[in-house]
Amino acid sequence: MGFIYEERPSDSPYVETVTRGRTVGSGSQIRPSEIHWHMVFARYDGRAYPVFAGPLTAAGVVSYTEGAEILWIKLRLGTFMPHLPPRDLADAETTLPGASSQSFWLKGSAWQYPDFENVETFIDRLMREDVLVHDPVVSDVLQGRLPAMASRTIRHRFLRATGLTQLHIYQAERAGRAQALLRRGVSILDAVYEAGYYDQPHMTRALKRHTGYTPAQIVQMRRGA
Repeated sequence: MGFIYEERPSDSPYVETVTRGRTVGSGSQIRPSEIHWHMVFARYDGRAYPVFAGPLTAAGVVSYTEGAEILWIKLRLGTFMPHLPPRDLADAETTLPGASSQSFWLKGSAWQYPDFENVETFIDRLMREDVLVHDPVVSDVLQGRLPAMASRTIRHRFLRATGLTQLHIYQAERAGRAQALLRRGVSILDAVYEAGYYDQPHMTRALKRHTGYTPAQIVQMRRGA
């Protein structure tokens, strides 16, 4: 039950990963928080559903129905659509209208649905038409290079391009590192230290928020696997 999928990296400077999959059975499961936003193209029962989703500020539950085929495009941080900024998409989904069985409407034009192989061509076209843009300030800040501009301006541009604050992204990434440590067999107390938390309750609250599980539950699932 769940999803069968394959994922590949992208050589586009604007795309993090490209994933395609299909649902097997129907049900629900916990999904983690997400600092990126996604273009999601789903097909179910002969219909296509173009959806822009995220970022997601906390873990939650996602439901799925058997027989859906899905293409996910995870955009790199700082890549966004000025007319649909990530800040407006946070913790929400926007379903776009279809133009035909092979295309959908986006910013007044009909766009053909991408597939697993031509995502980069699709994204390049969006960039050329200025439907999609990238703010280099975000990349600079994430790599520790502070631009020569007021801190207030940096915060505004970062929030506009990602939908999140720098602190939130840091906290989400740290929770991801802690989860990875626990899955590798690192003890809870050692994970607290290596991930940089104050104490175990601090890490427990962070993991519960961003992954949906406590450290003990993550360890238990590893042992069960």
